[in-house]
Amino acid sequence: MNKFAERLKEARLEMGLTRRELAERCGTLERNFSYWELGQRECDFDMLIKLATVLNVSVDYLIGKSDF
Repeated sequence: MNKFAERLKEARLEMGLTRRELAERCGTLERNFSYWELGQRECDFDMLIKLATVLNVSVDYLIGKSDF
């Protein structure tokens, strides 16, 4: 599993959110989170920023460039 996939799932679970809840907050489909968390696809830059904002983490953290 790639670092983004691992950290996305970890941050989502830490926030206590389901894939559906996070998808609604980010304005995307739940199945996209399945693809992202399984490392099958990557999100675009705009979605990466939304994810970081909603999950209260940095973009660098999500992509594995930082540990916080």
